[in-house]
Amino acid sequence: MQSALNRTKTLLTQLTATRAYATSATMTDPSKYLFNHSMLRVKDPKKSVAFYEHLGMSVVNKLEFPDNKFDLYFLAYDGPKAASHGKHWSDREGIIELTHNYGTEDDPNYKPHNGNKQPQGFGHVCVSVDNIQAACKRISDAGYRFQKKLEDGRMRHIAFALDPDDYWVEIIAQNPVNETEDVKDTDTTTYRMNHTMIRVKDKDASLKFYQDIMGMTLKRTSENEAAKFTLYFLGYGPPAGDQSANGVNPTADREGLLELTWNYGTEKEEGRVYHDGNAEPQGFGHICVSVDDLDKACARMEEKGVEWKKRLTDGRMKNVAFVLDPDGYWIEVIQNEKFKEAPGKY
Repeated sequence: MQSALNRTKTLLTQLTATRAYATSATMTDPSKYLFNHSMLRVKDPKKSVAFYEHLGMSVVNKLEFPDNKFDLYFLAYDGPKAASHGKHWSDREGIIELTHNYGTEDDPNYKPHNGNKQPQGFGHVCVSVDNIQAACKRISDAGYRFQKKLEDGRMRHIAFALDPDDYWVEIIAQNPVNETEDVKDTDTTTYRMNHTMIRVKDKDASLKFYQDIMGMTLKRTSENEAAKFTLYFLGYGPPAGDQSANGVNPTADREGLLELTWNYGTEKEEGRVYHDGNAEPQGFGHICVSVDDLDKACARMEEKGVEWKKRLTDGRMKNVAFVLDPDGYWIEVIQNEKFKEAPGKY
C-alpha cells in the first residue's frame, strides 16, 4: 500500500512538472523584446540613404515591393564597435526604416511631414556621438543643415541636424561636452542610434501601455517644470546607469530608447491631441518591436485588450501585426528571427 502511494505521489509530481513546463512553453517573455526600428517616409532614397550613411549607418536590409511600388531601406550601425555588429536585422535595436514610394523623388509637390510643424506628433530620432563638436562640424562641412546648432540657445550640449526631408536628428554627446571642445576628430563607428521621440497626451496612460503591455521599463525621467514638460525614456534591457556624460543624459551609450514627451495639461484636452503620421499629412509611420514568439506575443496583447490596427491574421501579410498606442501611434510587431523563423516572407 505504501509503495503504491509513493508511486502515485511520484506520478503526480511528474504530471505537475509537465503541466508547469507546458504552461511556460506557451508564454512569451517581454524581457526578450527589442525596440527594433522607427519608420520614416522619404522623398528621395538616394539622398536620404546618403545622409544616414554620412552619420555612419549602413543598409542592413532592403525589402523591395515592385508590385506595390515601394521599397524599404533599413539602416543601422553595424561596424565592429557597433552595439549589434553582425546581427540579423530583426535581432537589433536602433534601426531607421526609410520607406520610399516610387515616383515621389520626381514629384515637386511631395514633401514628408516632419512632425514638428502642425499637426505635431513624432518629434525626432537621435544619434549619440563621441566628440559632439567635431561630429557637428563634420555634418555641417558636408553641406547638411541644422535646426539648432550646438552653439545656439542655452542648451549647448545638444544639436539638431536636418535630414534631406527636414526630419529632425538630435545629436547628443557620449562624452563630457567640456572635455571634447578641442578634439578635432570623430569616429562614426562609435555612434549609436539612441532614441526616437513622440509626443503623448496623457503620460499615465502612455507609461502604463508601454510598460504593462509592450514590456518596456522606464530608464530615465527628465522634468522641465519651468518649460512645463517632462521627458520619459523607456526601453528594453538593463536599467540606466548613474553616470551622466553630458549633464543630463546617462543613457547616451544606449540604442533602442523611446522618448515620450508630455506637455503639461494636454491630458485634459478632448479627443486626440497628436498626429500619428499616417493620416495626412504623412511622414513618420510607426515604431516596431521584435519579439521572441510572434503568435504568443500577439495572443498576450490580445488578452490585455490592446487596440489593433492589423491583427496577425488580417490580410495577406501573416508575419506582421500593428497595435495602436493610447495616442494612435502605430506599433509594428515582428518575429525576432534569432528565436525562430518568421512566418512567410516580408
